[in-house]
Amino acid sequence: MAGRIEDYALIGDLQTAAMVGLDGSVEWLCLPRFDSDAVCAALLGNADNGTWRIGPATSSGQAPPTAARRVYRGDSLVLESEWDTPTGTLRVTDFMPPREGAPRLVRIVEAVTGTVVVASALCLRFGYGQIVPWTETVNGRTRLVAGPDAVWLDTESEISGELPDPFSQFTLDAGQRVAFTMSWQPSHACAPERIKTGEALETTETFWTDWAAHCTYAGPYRDAVVRSLITLKALTYAPTGGIVAAPTTSLPEDIGGTRNWDYRYTWLRDAAIVMSSLLRAGYREEARDWRNWLLRAVAGDPENLQIMYGIAGERQLPESELEWLCGYEGSAPVRIGNAAAGQRQLDVYGEVVEALHVAALHGLECDENINRLLAALIESVEAQWTLPDEGIWEVRDRRRHFVHSKVMAWVAVDRAVQMVEARRADGPVERWRRLRAAIHRDVCERGFDTGRNTFTQSYGSVELDAALLLIPQVGFLPPDDKRVIGTVEAIQRELSTADGFLLRYPTAGAHAGVDGLTGDEGAFLICCFWLVDALAEIGRTGEAYELFERLLALRNDVGLLAEEWDSRRQRMVGNFPQAFSHSGLVGAAQTLIRYSRPAEPPDEALVEEAAA
Repeated sequence: MAGRIEDYALIGDLQTAAMVGLDGSVEWLCLPRFDSDAVCAALLGNADNGTWRIGPATSSGQAPPTAARRVYRGDSLVLESEWDTPTGTLRVTDFMPPREGAPRLVRIVEAVTGTVVVASALCLRFGYGQIVPWTETVNGRTRLVAGPDAVWLDTESEISGELPDPFSQFTLDAGQRVAFTMSWQPSHACAPERIKTGEALETTETFWTDWAAHCTYAGPYRDAVVRSLITLKALTYAPTGGIVAAPTTSLPEDIGGTRNWDYRYTWLRDAAIVMSSLLRAGYREEARDWRNWLLRAVAGDPENLQIMYGIAGERQLPESELEWLCGYEGSAPVRIGNAAAGQRQLDVYGEVVEALHVAALHGLECDENINRLLAALIESVEAQWTLPDEGIWEVRDRRRHFVHSKVMAWVAVDRAVQMVEARRADGPVERWRRLRAAIHRDVCERGFDTGRNTFTQSYGSVELDAALLLIPQVGFLPPDDKRVIGTVEAIQRELSTADGFLLRYPTAGAHAGVDGLTGDEGAFLICCFWLVDALAEIGRTGEAYELFERLLALRNDVGLLAEEWDSRRQRMVGNFPQAFSHSGLVGAAQTLIRYSRPAEPPDEALVEEAAA
């Protein structure tokens, strides 16, 4: 059975990623790309659907022990897990070298103290846990083949066990180590070259450490910010600049429910927000790469802009269900592909144009291609902003006039106007100014509930929406506007969970099915970070700091966040790690730099004691 979502740690090579559990099992790995078929899919099924465990050997039928501690080595994506056994301490170092040839997963096993008996059990199942490979030994190397795919296992340890699953068991004394390297190649290609694992470890650690050193954030939460930035970088597909929303699919928003989606694609919204977070932290190359990816993905018809694409810009992302996988803790169906790619989501225009605007502010020049794209995007806004859409949360129900969508349409036009006024772009600025004013007027007249002093989720609705917290952040209204303060207070009052976190919108009771889906969901973590921003902006800085630090406490032992927090079960839910959540953390930390933390009130007992 898979562990809790927060039991996993991420390693990756900027093209794919693996999820490593506390017991030393790799239970999710897609090769050779983020969106390829998984060869380890136990996370969404069981051990028979693919896993690779390395750790202390156990007796038959005994559950593998969990690591006593684990950390990333400094500011890197090199994971170290340690077990304390009755006879000694074992360390496993897991990493994936930034790719220069074949994708590789390297696992180095070392006895730190004493003597430890170690076991490595590799069970690969291609095609998302469905296809048993043909396993053979070729020139002293183990080769596992299924159709177009081949995986090669290299180790100095003796391989035994019944085919098709390579097994090793050996004893290490203090200071001794054994390395395992798993490499992928097309099955028709020659064997990949062997690598020197010690050199690969040093190169990998240096790559991440050097990259992290470029971070310009200098606030009080630097460790948390750098870990989030490393996570965001790890979700970037280096060959194209595309950014996945998460490296997993179908981790449920509701344990046992059906809110299970494939996040291994590039949402324009999510990627634009991630790009802005990276750019504000000093990472211009990632921003340039994503902007180039955007130009290629949009191609020659931005009027047909999709809300998401494949990591290389693919447009066809058909959604299907994998019936042979039971789902994480029985949360079926397991889905691959995402039908939301065909939705209309008007807010995407705002996030994309805002990203282009931020890039220009940070010195990325606008050329003729950017000018053409900008003009086409604003033309699309002009043609569509009065239409209903599915909104930021991708409802699978009727389209509505979502207030956040209209606000972000305004953002798109506003940023285009600012770029023209600053001579960073060209365009019919007077017409755009009139369009900007019309959208603003429409939202304020039709999206605001004067009786409750709050903006609502959609025109004429009673529901609230945490995305409305972005109204002051994007500059639609100033933070001291009474409508803004009323909206922030209403959202905090009506959408808060029992433990003080925030739902994105109501889904229970009278609001069940409001998004066209059954079941419930947890607190949405990026919305909680947006509340941190909003509280700071309206002057409630003490609450903002307190909430931010409570959110930091939700991170797992290696600093990672899922999409949501289940307040009833007190555990993470949703795909993991989630780019949205980590970009929210970075953004909130950057916001808090602008606001001093209020002094703590004196302890009354100490005051009385001093007076006595």
